[in-house]
Amino acid sequence: MREICFKCLRPKESCLCSHLTPFDPGIKFVFLMHPKEAKRQRTGTGRIAHAGLIDSEILVGIDFTKNTRLCQLLEDPQYYPVLLYPGDDAWTSKKEGFKEEIGGKRLLAIIIDSTWFCSKKMIRYSSNIMKLPKVSFAGNYESIFTFKREPRPEYISTIETCYYLTKELSEAGITDTDVSKAECLMDAFKAMIKFQLQKENDRIEGKIPNSHATDFKYTKKKEIPDF
Repeated sequence: MREICFKCLRPKESCLCSHLTPFDPGIKFVFLMHPKEAKRQRTGTGRIAHAGLIDSEILVGIDFTKNTRLCQLLEDPQYYPVLLYPGDDAWTSKKEGFKEEIGGKRLLAIIIDSTWFCSKKMIRYSSNIMKLPKVSFAGNYESIFTFKREPRPEYISTIETCYYLTKELSEAGITDTDVSKAECLMDAFKAMIKFQLQKENDRIEGKIPNSHATDFKYTKKKEIPDF
């Protein structure tokens, strides 16, 4: 039985904690994780982000309207809660008045951490989070997650979401975080991508057991990026 790192929940042979220097992003991140994500994707990017973000939390469920912990956070007067969600009505770091809207409160950023299919169900059931002010990005980004294909290029992973939001808000002066500290999130993410791609190549070359299908998709060696 493989040993597991209890911080990032990855097998110790692929532990990413050496790439992470936990830091305070000036934002309290709360990850709403679908049970399937929690059960099957124990090494998902939400868990890696959580390991690097001080004061972040993971809450597992589908319907969060009566989730005790989430309700406590949403009602806590020290926080200004927002939902990471795109839209014309979403605040961005470049939208005038955002800093004033937050006031002296700490931003509480709610992130739905699930597959795009399962996220729709969580949104449908969790009416309380959909009533929150929305926050999105000022810039346009594409995911570097070459190991996993997203439905659209602009759909980025959970850890990239945390990185870009932290970076944008810091550079806009909305938070006073040292933005250089956020780089550890991307360092860990890049290390994870390289590790996964190398393992896939090792399977193809017969260096480790291979239970994948034999069609072209699973037998073509992967190019490992030099980030």
